[in-house]
Amino acid sequence: MPEHVSVFQQIGVAFLAAVTVVWVVGLVRLIRHVAWGTGRPLSSMPGQGGPPARESVPLTPAECDAFAGLVRQFGRR
Repeated sequence: MPEHVSVFQQIGVAFLAAVTVVWVVGLVRLIRHVAWGTGRPLSSMPGQGGPPARESVPLTPAECDAFAGLVRQFGRR
C-alpha cells in the first residue's frame, strides 16, 4: 500500500468502482431488454395503458346550426 494514499482515497476509489459496476450492469440489462424485445416490461418501469377513451357530446340543433355557420364563414376565406 503506497504511503502517500490515504485510507479515505482508497475507500473513495473502491466506492466509485462499485458504483460503476452497478451502472454498467443496469445499462447492459436495459440494452438487452430493448434489443431482444423480451416482451415483458422491466420491473422498475410501469406498464403502459391503452389510448385514451374517445369522448363526444351531443349538440343541440341550435349548436349544430351555429357550427355550420362558422364552417361556411371559414370556407369563404
